[in-house]
Amino acid sequence: MARPNEEVEALLREYADLIAITGGDAFKVRAYEKAARAIGGHPEDISRLDADGLRDIPNVGRSIAEKVVEYLRTGTVSVVEERRSRIPAGVRELVAIPTLGPKKALRLYEDLHISSVDELAAAIEADALHDLKGFGEKTQENILHGIALLRQAGGRIPLHLAMDAAEDIVAELSEVKGCRRCTYAGSLRRMKETIGDIDILVAAARSAPFMDALAALPSTAEVIAHGAKKRSVRTTKGVQVDLRVLPPVSWGAGLQYFTGSKAHNIRTRTIAVRQGLKLSEYGLFDVDSGTSVASRSEEDVYARLGLPWIPPTLREDRGEIDAALRGELPELVTERDIRGDLHTHTDLTDGLAPLETMVTAAAERGYAYYAVTDHAPNLYMQRMTDEKILAQRERVRALDGAHRGMRLLHGTELNIDPEGEVDWPDEFLAGFDLCVASLHSHFDLDRKAMTRRLVRACENPHVHVIGHPTTRLIGKRPEVDADWDEVFAACARTGTALEINSQPDRLDLCDEDILRARQYGAKFAVNTDAHSVLHLACLRFGVGTAQRGWLTPKDVVNTWPLSRLRRFLRKDGSV
Repeated sequence: MARPNEEVEALLREYADLIAITGGDAFKVRAYEKAARAIGGHPEDISRLDADGLRDIPNVGRSIAEKVVEYLRTGTVSVVEERRSRIPAGVRELVAIPTLGPKKALRLYEDLHISSVDELAAAIEADALHDLKGFGEKTQENILHGIALLRQAGGRIPLHLAMDAAEDIVAELSEVKGCRRCTYAGSLRRMKETIGDIDILVAAARSAPFMDALAALPSTAEVIAHGAKKRSVRTTKGVQVDLRVLPPVSWGAGLQYFTGSKAHNIRTRTIAVRQGLKLSEYGLFDVDSGTSVASRSEEDVYARLGLPWIPPTLREDRGEIDAALRGELPELVTERDIRGDLHTHTDLTDGLAPLETMVTAAAERGYAYYAVTDHAPNLYMQRMTDEKILAQRERVRALDGAHRGMRLLHGTELNIDPEGEVDWPDEFLAGFDLCVASLHSHFDLDRKAMTRRLVRACENPHVHVIGHPTTRLIGKRPEVDADWDEVFAACARTGTALEINSQPDRLDLCDEDILRARQYGAKFAVNTDAHSVLHLACLRFGVGTAQRGWLTPKDVVNTWPLSRLRRFLRKDGSV
């Protein structure tokens, strides 16, 4: 079950959709969308706030706060129920179809009672729209094409797939003659866990060569929009890519503008207006004279606004502007800060590579230390035994320091059973350098039982890290239902680190959970959970997620020197 913040976020987003579909005011739609984002990203449990406390959240005004209070008190909101009664939920599916907006979706429902993508496709195939004004042959053809693309794309793009596609395109366009700068922007640059579309920016004097080059890429399936400075294409995998070519002098302003988020940009534009300036993708201009006062670099733009440069991963309007104004932006953790990986697997269990191969690859990444943590016996399909794990320990000890001086830790990934117990007795667990404990089954326990289960694991003196804590799989499995505030407090109290699992289908903890856990003083471990050599490179996604959670090196235990890490692993408060 989602926590109250997420429930309310979903409710407000739904209400915004319903307003749009029923022809409501666009300003009102945007207001509810912004409030939904703010509540979803708020670190505190909103169920503990009254109306005044809710109004302290950015973009939450009196009317919205009253609706949230009503929902938290009754489980429903009367105005949402009224809108729902006017139109089936399936109509909202229609709005997601490219070229079909809210007005056309509403016409289809009111005139033909069409309330789903499948019904619309069937109606077009049956020629049921031929008498409907505004739905001529070409429009119907476009809608069918949009439906096919929607089904092909399957929604938002996972971060790693979007990154792969973007980096390939950037590499290709960077080779085009006249390219001064080229990079990706948007939510991808902000390292969001899923991406709606890919924004690519180029700085060049002429745009045409880059527009042509993008259209000619083997990965491009079709050009869907084009203009003098912008071209949009759909890739063979159904991903939309938007290319914008900027004058080199406008590079910094354009990069800031197209990185977003929208909410962050609204705040920066507001600051500009207060200073008699206008901020756009082309620069920061004096309103009276029209003179450009900053544009070449993001640093210049932010400095002219009286701000330090703000890392893209913070640009979500979650307090970064105010922190910047106070000079309190965090020095975010980076990949360079990570001294070692504390959760990895070999082919002794479900990994793909042998111990020596994984160790060699880790050493090549420049790690100071590296933990091997194969699965314990209660994950029965892995067939672990005492003899196997002890034999591995001997091999680990023999390899310790043999690869570029990298120190090895012998660990295991334990299974947290429904009662919070883990594999092996205390005396056996005491022989490991490091124990990661994770949920691998019984995901449907009720909140009280799940919370007790996780807290008990934290209280185990041999458990050092809670692996992929919520067990979510992005787009496939929701997080387990637990009182996370109680779990996070237990981690801080017991000196148990929370993992930020870098696998791109997990990214668990997510940024919002990190923000909450950080308030309790919990520590974190950014690990790859690598099951192959290639997985070691996923660290970048975990670090990006950690940055979105405002973490610094002092918050992340595997940025610490080995001597300090070993003190932390004693769980006696001696760090």
